[in-house]
Amino acid sequence: MDIYRAPDTRIIHPSILYFGTPVVLITTRNPNGSTNITPMSSAWALADRVVIGLSGGGQGLANLQREGECVLNLASEQLCDAVERMAPTTGRPIVPAWKRDAGYRHEADKFGLAGLHTAPSVTVDAPRIAECPLQLEARLLMAIERPLQTWRNSAGGYVMAELKVLRVHAHDDVTVPGSNHIDPRRYQPLFYLFRHYVGRGRALGKTFKAET
Repeated sequence: MDIYRAPDTRIIHPSILYFGTPVVLITTRNPNGSTNITPMSSAWALADRVVIGLSGGGQGLANLQREGECVLNLASEQLCDAVERMAPTTGRPIVPAWKRDAGYRHEADKFGLAGLHTAPSVTVDAPRIAECPLQLEARLLMAIERPLQTWRNSAGGYVMAELKVLRVHAHDDVTVPGSNHIDPRRYQPLFYLFRHYVGRGRALGKTFKAET
């Protein structure tokens, strides 16, 4: 009879709980008609819904709540440097004190800063990011504001937003030819893991529900 010895564990208090989520670049329209890009990594999907979490006080959140729509652009591993160039920036002309103290600065042209390009959307006004292999046009269904005063850089609280995906654009080179499926062997999303960027790693298998 095999005897399993469980690994040793200890109680820890991590400063953040980003235990591995994909990097999403949210494009929204600013009041002057220009486009803002909000890098974020708190998102999950179910059916045609995507739920995201955003810190309060950002330009992207203000745009989303005002316009009621956005594009969720899923970054690839190849966009790691571009994402990080935008990471310490905000579209807010007046940087909130807590963001300024954390090292953020205002940037009006995030496309230029990151070296990215726009592509027109079909159902929303905000443009897509051409370099992202998956681009999801979405409409805001609900937003719930929550205070968050316990963790660092949380002065603005946060918002949980439910979005309905209206249209999905995918690069040809990440799809299964002649189908509506993404090829997991070729799609290489960028993940954010405890404030570090990581790639997908090697494939380990598939679930019984997989269609390809």
